Amino acid sequence: MSATLPASRPSVTLKLATSLDGRIALASGESKWITGEAARAEVHHLRAAHDAVIVGSETVLADDPELTARTNPMPTKQPLRVVADSRGRVPASAKLFSTLEMGPVAIATLETMDLERWPSAQGLQFWMLPAGEGSSSVSLVEMMNSAQRAGVTSMMVEGGGQLAAAFIRAGLVDRIEWFRAPILLGGDARPCLGGLGLEKLALAPTYERTSVREIGPDLWESYLRKGKM
Repeated sequence: MSATLPASRPSVTLKLATSLDGRIALASGESKWITGEAARAEVHHLRAAHDAVIVGSETVLADDPELTARTNPMPTKQPLRVVADSRGRVPASAKLFSTLEMGPVAIATLETMDLERWPSAQGLQFWMLPAGEGSSSVSLVEMMNSAQRAGVTSMMVEGGGQLAAAFIRAGLVDRIEWFRAPILLGGDARPCLGGLGLEKLALAPTYERTSVREIGPDLWESYLRKGKM
């Protein structure tokens, strides 16, 4: 029997930081930095405003982020940092594990995973989850349920493109905060979204723009899913 989400599930914000043509990195993986310093500072405020931030293992392997909210002044509480890692690819040397004193980390992995590959430390949680229906990756529904049990009421998805697409396909993205830099990276660069499997335009997820702001050289666009206004 497939898992279901309660009506009071955590709200989900998707954060995108891209070129004008919606790319998040060159084909080589280089991505620092596409957006400017002012946009990156706002991302830290967005992190601080959410109970949790979530990335996929590809983002950890590519960028080795801390995922902490580094605002001035620093927030009184850091968001829970969640990594969706179905295949156990995140190395024990990742910065996430060396910054546990700043805030907790949760690894969302398959229930069959051997946990000995990761350190055992205070502040580190493991969410042992089944795979999604017809998938070899962790169930997003079960991951959301685990987040809710951990006290999360709002979460921000920060990447990469495959995880972002999975949340959109599941109809879980309520809001998009899109930082767009005035550069073009081209079709050989990495897209901000993986495939959605759409066969008709009428099936495309639709969002309404609620604001557009200039932030340094970049644009910051906010969107709400239609029906959430």
